[in-house]
Amino acid sequence: MKLSRMTAHVSSIFLTAAFALTGAGVASAATHAQAAGTDYVALGDSYSSGVGTGTYDSSSGSCKRSPKAYPSLWAASHAPASFAFTACSGATTDDVKAGQLGPLNSSTDLVSITIGGNDAGFSDVMTTCVLNSQSTCLNRINQARTYADTVLPAKLDSVYDAIRAKAPNAHVVVIGYPHFYKIGGSCFLGLSDTSRAAINSAADELNTVTAKRAADHGYSFASVVPAFTNHEICSSSSWLNSLVWTNIGESYHPTAAGQSGGYLPTFANAA
Repeated sequence: MKLSRMTAHVSSIFLTAAFALTGAGVASAATHAQAAGTDYVALGDSYSSGVGTGTYDSSSGSCKRSPKAYPSLWAASHAPASFAFTACSGATTDDVKAGQLGPLNSSTDLVSITIGGNDAGFSDVMTTCVLNSQSTCLNRINQARTYADTVLPAKLDSVYDAIRAKAPNAHVVVIGYPHFYKIGGSCFLGLSDTSRAAINSAADELNTVTAKRAADHGYSFASVVPAFTNHEICSSSSWLNSLVWTNIGESYHPTAAGQSGGYLPTFANAA
């Protein structure tokens, strides 16, 4: 049973006072006590559903929700009062509004979301860059950047407004996208470093646009770029799948290590 708001508040005060006397162990207890009273809903696209981890809940079908995705990992370690996982592979802002907001209500305390990459066409960007010339790649990246600057802000506003309307009391954590490539790294074949740097720059632009829209709605934006530094493709310890010819859908998505080592702590710190 979920604690009442007053009970949770009093418990938090008590545990905070106890921390002053007993140290970090009680701080951990406070964190778990607060999480135990939390109703958590995880929304978003494939970076939230866990595509790339290789392990999926069969009942989620083409949405490919994974027990190794950061929402599942956070819920498993924090035991919230309730956990609804509606993130879906391939989701756009319109898809979130149409099919993912059902679990949200006035009792929802915590929401996480990654969204915008599919709207901006990043899957097509990567396909174009892998299969075509550098100039064609750069042109497609510029198209995606223009979309992110001119069209995406209103789409993000729309989905953020819809979340607030259904869950007015929730703390909403909007999480960004990592850099895909380590420039000057260990990759000697494939895309040029010029194309790789342009893809990273486009990810930065998408994150900047998303962070601004999140802030304007009073939401927290959490960047995963720091966590993925030195774990990009072409690094010695990549947390991202490169091109996976045997399962194209896994390509350019976080691995299980990327979810647990990159997305999970980034979300946990903002939650």
